[in-house]
Amino acid sequence: MSITEQVVLNKKGKAVAVQIPMNQYKKLLELAEEMEDIKAYDQSMKRKPQFIPFDKAVKELKANRKSN
Repeated sequence: MSITEQVVLNKKGKAVAVQIPMNQYKKLLELAEEMEDIKAYDQSMKRKPQFIPFDKAVKELKANRKSN
C-alpha cells in the first residue's frame, strides 16, 4: 500500500501533522484492527486451553445475562 501524505508544518517549519486521503486512512484503520486481532489470537494461543462442557457454558452465559 502506497500512502500519499501531506506534511503540515508550524510557523517554525516543524512537522506537526500529516494529512492523508480518506480511503488510505480507512485502509490503515482496517490494517490496525487486523493487527489487534492477530495479537489477541497469538496471546490466546499462549494460554493453556480450558474446556468447559457445553451445558455448563450455557448456564454461565444465562446467569451472566440475568445479572447484567
